[in-house]
Amino acid sequence: MDKLYESFNKLLKITNTDFIRYKYAEINWDSHMLGLVGPRGIGKTTMFLQHIKQNLHPKDTLYVSADNIYFTENSLIDLTDKFSKQGGKHLFIDEIHKYPNWSRELKQIYDTYPDVQIRFTGSSILDIYKGTADLSRRAPIYDMQGLSFREYLNMFHHMNIPVYTIDEILEHKVEIPQITHPLPLFIEYLQQGYYPFGKDKTFEIELDQVINQTMEIDIPQYANMNVSTGRKLKQLLMIISQSVPFKPVLQKLADMIGVSRNYLADYLLYIEKAGMIAQLRDDTGGIRGLGKVEKIYIDNTNLIYALGRESPNIGNIRETFFYNQMRVKQEITSSKISDFQIGERTFEIGGKNKGQKQIEGLPKGYIVKDDIESGYANIIPLWHFGMNY
Repeated sequence: MDKLYESFNKLLKITNTDFIRYKYAEINWDSHMLGLVGPRGIGKTTMFLQHIKQNLHPKDTLYVSADNIYFTENSLIDLTDKFSKQGGKHLFIDEIHKYPNWSRELKQIYDTYPDVQIRFTGSSILDIYKGTADLSRRAPIYDMQGLSFREYLNMFHHMNIPVYTIDEILEHKVEIPQITHPLPLFIEYLQQGYYPFGKDKTFEIELDQVINQTMEIDIPQYANMNVSTGRKLKQLLMIISQSVPFKPVLQKLADMIGVSRNYLADYLLYIEKAGMIAQLRDDTGGIRGLGKVEKIYIDNTNLIYALGRESPNIGNIRETFFYNQMRVKQEITSSKISDFQIGERTFEIGGKNKGQKQIEGLPKGYIVKDDIESGYANIIPLWHFGMNY
């Protein structure tokens, strides 16, 4: 275990606490056990290390990655037992999805070691499996997404801007006194601001690695797929990236990648949960996620640029940004009239010349325009919706 502590302490020393993600304040850190899930590369590990650095004592705390070589000869239960006997109180396990039979062992740890707090991170695909459903009675599972435009301005440009509710956004209350012209920074965000590593010089390489590892390792490993099926998933992602946003015709997609139509809905759900695509559903289910899929998008605008670097469609980028940012705090569905529906409000997304025709006569219809700095009446700048979390 000495090497585990050594690695942990090295990571802790280089952890910066200047910027804390939006999800931090929503987590009940006093829970006996909790999980934090989300796509690769959005800062889950960093947030755990920040919590340790600011609130816990390294003497009774340990952070370890589930793919550490230590686990080739030791189980999670073995580690927890040794840790508890040495006076350990707070055990953090990163990338739990890389550990076989993780849910079964975590349940046993929960029941056997009441004095040890367990926190774990994992891929978002965890929550579509029965293991997590069983564990949820014991451990709340928190889902975290990438940076909002507001968080990007804070992390990358040191601008401390408050969160604005959707009501405040629609009432034109968004203000950023630190900058006169926000659009250049907005364009920068769309291209490389969703991931905390967007500041790195090797951003494009790192994002390619996120895509490849998610599609070729995380999903196949978790869904017990063979290598050839994993390749078909990546092929499916590339087809979607060239076509979005589009209304899915499952049989056509299945034929294109050579799989049974019966499997395709599951494949799309895996890719969605892993943070690579977003499926916009209608409101027939009444609860988020139960409606019929009306459109498929790439998950975020950074991925659009990474997957289609030649000439991404600006209309696709605008819709993707709006859906990506608003889904974190709102239940957003497809609209029979315009692009999106949030409660009784309907939203049509477009450029600065977008007209009112689509929503004419609707008392709660809004035109969301790109390429404008400020709005009036029912015309709202697109970038304002990046202030929602």
